[in-house]
Amino acid sequence: MIIGDIIVDEYIWGDVNRISPEAPVPVFETAAETTGCGGAANVAQNVASLGGNATLVGVIGEDRAGEKLIQMATEMNLDIARVCIDSQRPTSTKTRVIAHAAGSTSTEVTQEQGQHLLRIDRESKQEIPARLSDHLLAEVISQLPTSDAVVFADYDKGVVNTQLIKEVVKHAQPYNIPIIADPKRDNFWHYEGVTVVTPNHKEAGIALHEEIKDVAQLIAVGEKILNRLSLKALLITRDAEGMSLFQRRTDGSLEVKHLPPHSKAVTDVTGAGDTVAAVFTLALATGAEFHTAAVLSSLAGGIVVGKMGCATVTSEELLQAIEMARIVPVR
Repeated sequence: MIIGDIIVDEYIWGDVNRISPEAPVPVFETAAETTGCGGAANVAQNVASLGGNATLVGVIGEDRAGEKLIQMATEMNLDIARVCIDSQRPTSTKTRVIAHAAGSTSTEVTQEQGQHLLRIDRESKQEIPARLSDHLLAEVISQLPTSDAVVFADYDKGVVNTQLIKEVVKHAQPYNIPIIADPKRDNFWHYEGVTVVTPNHKEAGIALHEEIKDVAQLIAVGEKILNRLSLKALLITRDAEGMSLFQRRTDGSLEVKHLPPHSKAVTDVTGAGDTVAAVFTLALATGAEFHTAAVLSSLAGGIVVGKMGCATVTSEELLQAIEMARIVPVR
């Protein structure tokens, strides 16, 4: 079950060949447009792509972007029965304007990085009304008995709040299922009691008002987060440096495992954190231990950064990556 901020990702592809005569700005000529799932919806589509049953819980607006999201989610067989429509807020939408890479054509743009010129955000960051939050909580509670894991895909867009986090953690405890949170700034310190949080190194540093410049600082920050949130594990993603997994040994001492990156070429890092959270959660839900889950997440992250936009990983791609990394998979 994925709880959080549902986002629609739009891409406008085109060319810039001249400057406008009206002002000293480039003229962008549109060649193609694509739309995909972002935020919590991207976590859900990654779960589904790997064979899991994804239940999406969140809010969209009563608009064309929301209609498109429902259409895409339906085509991917996501369970969207608990996605609520709020006519008072827009569906969170990120539109990226990208110029073709040199020598590419409109049929090649999804395979070429191009130049990212501009991002346009249409959204509301206001907290959803209390009645709507209560409704979402009731829906979550009703699904917990049949859920193998819970993910908070929190993008600070107003769906996830302190009370929702606390209530979900409380009601999930009797079922002994893992709760994974991919937190942003606003709710970072409200995830006490979840199983794992998966921030990137910048988010981890910001949470403690520190800039992580080396491994020693990374370990110090990681230990503080692990202790303060009472986590069973902490997974910090580090872009080109890979990932670091923090745990406590049985004697209480800190154990840190640094995982190398597995990406050959980085095309777009958009949504990579969503893939990491999805794969990590799926692994834990099937009984994997934290290190195995982290390794699989690292491999999956290495795959999606080679794709444009919020991409997904298939079972075939992940198995191939496992074999190339010479890791023996658990079947």
